[in-house]
Amino acid sequence: MLLPSPPSVLHPEFNATHPFPPLPKINSEAIRRQVFTHRSFYARPNHVFEDLPQDPSPDNEKYEHLGDTVLGLIVTSLLLEMYPNLRVGPSTKIRALIVGNSTLADISRLYGLPARLLLHPAQAITLCASVNIQADVFESYVGGLYIDQDLAGVQPWLKALFEPYAVEAYKRVREQHRLPPLPPASFFAPDTMLSPPPSPPHPRLTATPTTIGHLALFNQQLQKANKPVEWIYSDGTGEGTKTTPIWIVRCEVEGEIYGRGQGGTKKSARNEAAKEGLKKMGIEV
Repeated sequence: MLLPSPPSVLHPEFNATHPFPPLPKINSEAIRRQVFTHRSFYARPNHVFEDLPQDPSPDNEKYEHLGDTVLGLIVTSLLLEMYPNLRVGPSTKIRALIVGNSTLADISRLYGLPARLLLHPAQAITLCASVNIQADVFESYVGGLYIDQDLAGVQPWLKALFEPYAVEAYKRVREQHRLPPLPPASFFAPDTMLSPPPSPPHPRLTATPTTIGHLALFNQQLQKANKPVEWIYSDGTGEGTKTTPIWIVRCEVEGEIYGRGQGGTKKSARNEAAKEGLKKMGIEV
């Protein structure tokens, strides 16, 4: 009998309409045995770069590694189907809840996978009670099934299994973002989901904005060449108003004028002069 483990935060409901899907059978006896063989069973050294071709490792770590990747692919694809307008940040949080160890351990126990593990007798009770080991054997089964039957044998099962978990995770992350609760609905109906109001349209640009960044590049080039620069401001009276003055500047490098510029601030004026200075230096940006 398994010791109690920390429960998952996700508690989806399975019923006659949406039953808990049966565990697909792995046809290959060799794959099936390796899926349930924990590395403690053979007690092989851990710090080995690569197994010998004639003596590959018989434990399930490779299948677990593969299964983790297959799970990530299918759950990410499922979320894109269920919530096509979901942004990447919330989607990542939802996926983390779905494929987290506590959730996978719950599923693993429902399928009775930990009880089928081959473990070192001295560690069997401790390992079998570990949430990580329970989650790992589920990932191993996914990896083994993928090797045995390819994606076509894995995807329908995992999609049916994780749809209700995705709904629960979506609700939780939605609450974290302080959004209103969803109305009662089936597992997923993207057109009926309450979403934040649409973003306002982008404002029309009435003029081409001044490009910035020339000043930093200009100063960088002069520093590399170890040349001093002097910014000389001239009287801009009449070019602007008291509230919106126009600054006029010329840039001199070792007594030679490299550029002139003007703008609503000293920095923007220097930037325009720097743009001319870069051209004089043969740098087109």
